[in-house]
Amino acid sequence: MEEDFELPTGDEMMMNNDNQLDLPDDGPTLKVGEEKEIGNQGLKKKLLKAGEGWDTPDNGDEVEVHYTGTLLDGTQFDSSRDRGTPFKFTLGQGQVIKGWDLGIKTMKKGENALFTIPAELAYGSSGSPPTIPSNATLQFDVELLSWSSIKDICKDGGIFKKILVEGEKWENPKELDEVLVRYEAQLEDGSVVAKSDGVEFTVKDGHFCPALARAVKTMKKGEKVLLSVKPQYGFGEKGKPASGNEGAVPPNANTQITLELVSWKTVTEVTDDKKVIKKILKEGDGYERPNEGAVVKVKLIGKLQDGTVFLKKGHDDNELFEFKTDEDEVIDGLDRAVVAMKKGEVALLTIAPEYAFGSSESQQELAVVPPNSTVCYEIELVSFDKEKESWDMSTDEKIEAAGKKKEEGNVLFKAGKYAKASKRYEKAVKYIEYDSSFSEEEKKQAKALKVACNLNDAACKLKLKDYKQAEKLCTKVLELESRNVKALYRRAQAYMQLTNLDLAELDIKKALEIDPNNRDVKLEYKTLKEKMKEFNKKEAKFYGNMFAKMSKLGSLESNVSPA
Repeated sequence: MEEDFELPTGDEMMMNNDNQLDLPDDGPTLKVGEEKEIGNQGLKKKLLKAGEGWDTPDNGDEVEVHYTGTLLDGTQFDSSRDRGTPFKFTLGQGQVIKGWDLGIKTMKKGENALFTIPAELAYGSSGSPPTIPSNATLQFDVELLSWSSIKDICKDGGIFKKILVEGEKWENPKELDEVLVRYEAQLEDGSVVAKSDGVEFTVKDGHFCPALARAVKTMKKGEKVLLSVKPQYGFGEKGKPASGNEGAVPPNANTQITLELVSWKTVTEVTDDKKVIKKILKEGDGYERPNEGAVVKVKLIGKLQDGTVFLKKGHDDNELFEFKTDEDEVIDGLDRAVVAMKKGEVALLTIAPEYAFGSSESQQELAVVPPNSTVCYEIELVSFDKEKESWDMSTDEKIEAAGKKKEEGNVLFKAGKYAKASKRYEKAVKYIEYDSSFSEEEKKQAKALKVACNLNDAACKLKLKDYKQAEKLCTKVLELESRNVKALYRRAQAYMQLTNLDLAELDIKKALEIDPNNRDVKLEYKTLKEKMKEFNKKEAKFYGNMFAKMSKLGSLESNVSPA
């Protein structure tokens, strides 16, 4: 028995076996003492001792095993146990016989199994003289001690990540987040080219080399990894000259980077246009957030971008700042951001002028905010009382709440705040949307509110040029009241803007049948006729031009002699 006996490499194995064996991802489920075939090429596994948990290693992982190899007659030809040193290799890279690569993928940590490996998945017809004859079926008693997960995180071989210390929870940083990391970068000869005991950067902006940003997006808080980085994710063909405390990186150099994700601050876009940004400085508690209409109590510091403080509330033993959300009591950006916060959360808000004080100068508590200023707020949500949700209300309360929201919407509509008014009307309808438990009288009240709110909301949508939604809201009204003139009139307006002129004419004619003297509908009919006339002219011109071109083309073709 030779001390330096090695399992054959993948290249040697390929000489003995041209067939590739694809296994299902999950290995066979075995009870202790049970034996099953893995795949369809004769590889068998007998479970000797069950492992821990549910996880199994994957291709690319570094595994550590103890094993004893014997022929079928019991003759031992190798044993790591006898040497007293576990055997390490990278799974699925052809560093061992095929039967090992396939079998060990099915094992859990601490598991002990006996693999019976046919010659085709071992040493084939060549054998491994002098210990293993040709065409020998082998048996390996294998114990999986541990493994280190190694992932090809870019799926192109450019960055391999080996986990040295497992992280916490399951979240990973996103593009906008600010991460705090420690790292050390070395060349293949071991020389250190860069090191930091703590550097903060935005993931999308990156730091040092592209590999860092790519890697942190796959990491958990507290995770520590070893990255093997190819030039395309390092410093490429040009390399990097020495600068400051950082050493030079030669052209086309591979690097190894030890990277630890210490923590990160979550950054989110509160508005779709990216003009209100929220960065979490301290995580809040639980999962509940304020709803629209909630009363919130906050600590608040407002600053200009040059650091000038223009507002300070709730600090230095002063009373907390209290306001009701969605009531125009604070700037729009602050209003929108606070409903995305949890109790106890501390955040930094960056708010563009459109969601702050706009193009006007604003005198605040401690300083003037100049026109077109982007402002920052450090805000802590100390507490909040949510507005009562409809499912917590009695039927009386639902009707009362709907009526109140309708009146609020009317005030906002008259003030020209159509988007906010629309939200009030929508909320009013939601309170009374499901009325199966209402009495007959309550159903009448609910119906009247639904009709009024949907009609008013349609008027808002027309002002906001959301014509499709205006049409849908009017249709809802007409399902409740088929002869509602206002609904027919406003739906006709929406149809006209959507150039559904025939449908607009049908609605207007029906409205005039119901109310022949309605001045607004008559005027709209006049506008519609002019629009139809203009449309018909354009259509006639279009087809006239098209026929003229076709006639000209036909004339040209008739003058061409056949070849």
